[in-house]
Amino acid sequence: MDDNKMAAGKVKKPGKRGRKPAKIDLKAKLERSRQSARECRARKKLRYQYLEELVSSKERAICALREELEMYKQWCSAMDQGKIPSEIKALLTGDEHRTAHGGSSTKMSKSTKNSISSSGQG
Repeated sequence: MDDNKMAAGKVKKPGKRGRKPAKIDLKAKLERSRQSARECRARKKLRYQYLEELVSSKERAICALREELEMYKQWCSAMDQGKIPSEIKALLTGDEHRTAHGGSSTKMSKSTKNSISSSGQG
């Protein structure tokens, strides 16, 4: 129906839909809007804190992996020169408590140990 036509016995005026809000409703609406904005900012702050912690933990993991990679590069370089690093000797003999780097060097797979023992002991 057109706004200017009769609808249920009343003439509608353009641009005047619904009832006009009272002053109290306007104040309540503004307060709700402010509260919603406060909550939104708090959620945003928490989200950014979470993301910063996530980035920090990933950066620490990357540093640890780079150190491990560097250690493996040094081992390979030593083996290329015909030297067997003491850590690998300890792994091959089964004496894992003698290793200098403890954590990451003791977690070598059996296939890696086998390939080292077959290629390095020749």
